[in-house]
Amino acid sequence: MKCKSVYFQLPIFLALLVLSFPTSRCLAVNSKITRHSSSADLLNGETKDVIIGSKGTLQLGRAAEVLAAELADVWSINSIVISGGTVFIGTSPNGGIYKYMLGKLTKIYPQNDTNEPNDANTVEAEQHLSNEHVFAMATDVSGRLLAGVSSPARNKCMLMRFEQEQVRTIFEPNDAKYIFAIAVDIDGGGDIYLGTGPQGRVYKLDSFGSEAELIYESPDKNILSLAIGQDGFVYAGSDTRGLIYKIDPHTKTATVLYDSDQPEITALLFAEDGELYAAATSAKIARTETRPSSQTPFAGRPDIEFKKAKDNGANEGGLKLEIANTKQKAGGNEPPSKSIPPRKPAKPAQASYIYKITSNGFVTDIFGESAVFFCMAKPADGGRKLFVGTGNKAQLFTVDPDSEEQAVVYEDKQASQITAVAVSANDVYLGTANPAKLIKLDSGFASEGTFTSGLIDAGQPAKWGKLQIEADIPQGCKVLAASRSGNVKDVNDPTFSDWTEPVEITEPLQLRCPNGRFCQYKLTLQSSDGTESPVVREIAVADTVPNLAPKVESVNVARIEAANKTGVFKISYKAKDDNNDKLIYKIEFRKIGRTNWIEIEDKIEADSFEWDSKTVEDGRYEIRVTANDERDNTTTTKLIGSRISDPVVVDNAGPMIDEYKTSKVEALELKISDELSAIGKVEYTIDSNAEWIGAMPVDMVYDTTEEDVNITIEKLTVGEHIITIKARDAVGNTTYRTFDITVNADN
Repeated sequence: MKCKSVYFQLPIFLALLVLSFPTSRCLAVNSKITRHSSSADLLNGETKDVIIGSKGTLQLGRAAEVLAAELADVWSINSIVISGGTVFIGTSPNGGIYKYMLGKLTKIYPQNDTNEPNDANTVEAEQHLSNEHVFAMATDVSGRLLAGVSSPARNKCMLMRFEQEQVRTIFEPNDAKYIFAIAVDIDGGGDIYLGTGPQGRVYKLDSFGSEAELIYESPDKNILSLAIGQDGFVYAGSDTRGLIYKIDPHTKTATVLYDSDQPEITALLFAEDGELYAAATSAKIARTETRPSSQTPFAGRPDIEFKKAKDNGANEGGLKLEIANTKQKAGGNEPPSKSIPPRKPAKPAQASYIYKITSNGFVTDIFGESAVFFCMAKPADGGRKLFVGTGNKAQLFTVDPDSEEQAVVYEDKQASQITAVAVSANDVYLGTANPAKLIKLDSGFASEGTFTSGLIDAGQPAKWGKLQIEADIPQGCKVLAASRSGNVKDVNDPTFSDWTEPVEITEPLQLRCPNGRFCQYKLTLQSSDGTESPVVREIAVADTVPNLAPKVESVNVARIEAANKTGVFKISYKAKDDNNDKLIYKIEFRKIGRTNWIEIEDKIEADSFEWDSKTVEDGRYEIRVTANDERDNTTTTKLIGSRISDPVVVDNAGPMIDEYKTSKVEALELKISDELSAIGKVEYTIDSNAEWIGAMPVDMVYDTTEEDVNITIEKLTVGEHIITIKARDAVGNTTYRTFDITVNADN
């Protein structure tokens, strides 16, 4: 059964795409496409009865029905067992056990004084908390309910069996406070195994619940999970070191099958092919986890055959929608919209994992998430997908070990954790905590669900274009879209526009929300009979921002300190254009006090320019840099932006040396001055000696454009001498001047 392929000839829309993703640059406006095609993109949004797949897909979640809620003095449903048409739940903190049958919830433990079951709705709300817990339940080989009641306040725990409304304690270990796990070897005679704490022991009882014996005592704090293998061995998951033990119940010996990186192995189960799956987690994650991490999908997918064509969303009479290709060709100016992810994602620092252990002991992690893993179950029909209950977002994941895909199939917005999961036929039963609820997921899809995107930011107030989806929409299903917009980065701001009326998507859909910087879209997925669901693989939203003037953000002018570039300034500038237009620059100067600008250079593409200031007279100048976007616009739509530098001093003349006098032959009194720059240094030499001697101003500080300098020369020989003065200003301009001095014999 195949979908019809639907293609659209939309010249106007395709013209818009030409403007958005050409090999040459766009004109006049900036059009772009925002694509949501990964789980990371979608996790920024909100869902209701819609699941987000690890590969970035959207489809309807399973239909859910709350069977029981608001249980008196019950905070958590720890375990669920299904026997026939009856659902049993074990709870905390009062150690209550309930049965749900024919739409009615009844409390069967503890019983009232008449030994009659209690209607769950009549239990006294003010009942004193007994601090008992039912962490584990199972059915024995005869289908009778087994329950482990843990009573740390009374320093004991009990294994109970329920038969014909009667409750009997069949085992009470004298060295344990908790029963965390119960496993029954149905294929091996019905032996019953218990995992206990706080000493981490495993007990074995026969099918009658008698002849209890300790088969293994571990050094770990607790045994949290048990599973019986086809090989007859008992597999146990520990608390503290996160070990998986392989226990021989006959020899009462054990080996470590796997040492995980997490401290707790909370669940173990075997698949039909003998592969063991283990949930490894840490309670510490509960303090750090705020939102599930997006799964990094592998490149491509494993080469497996899907059993049902409807898994691909295809069925006769449906629609197959595709998004027009807008990805930049190789060598283009824009980066690719999606990069190929690594083959294997790195493990998060705080995460839980599902491990697959083959019959020969080879271990791989098939799923990791920053969440606490509480429970795990497999489908009743022998399917491969695993159900994993987590917190602290009360999410139920499905994990497919073969296709490497995971998805959140259910999330309870009110509860904090999914603490128990059980499967019967096509129904999945969930138990939650904080608050405690019993929920049934049907085999069919919800009739309707929504996905509301996060904010799409155009950067500027924009006109929003068409929304496109890549999707398979089976017959009897629909996908509708609505949108809204605003100019505040807050989805709760009251100035956001109202949602537009939902419109069915059968082709690229023009968004009707007002112009605005931010846009949200809402997809509504519908299924008429719950047997099929639309599958949305990618969403694309177009926006167009009118041409905006470029902005020159900075202009810096600095003299280049190099011997071969005397008087050369480097003019550097930074500019941006919100339309990503190609910019060219014009550089101009003017002497301060004048009004007209003189062009130095035009149509510069580089972001700097070297200016030889010796081409102008000394003085104070301003430099103006103008950015122009004409290369990507027409003559009528091009815009400019300018910025003026701070004043720049052009000084290429050396200081003046004058007003000198001699008070005696060996002394010179000089006045050194410069028009623009401070005096930097004065030196002298006698008779062209190569060694210059420094001189200081009278006030001992070089700090102004005029300095008085007295030079005293001692021990001159009789005769004529030449005193050469070298004066340099602060920017390096140098002046030389000589003085003739005659020393007579009588001096």
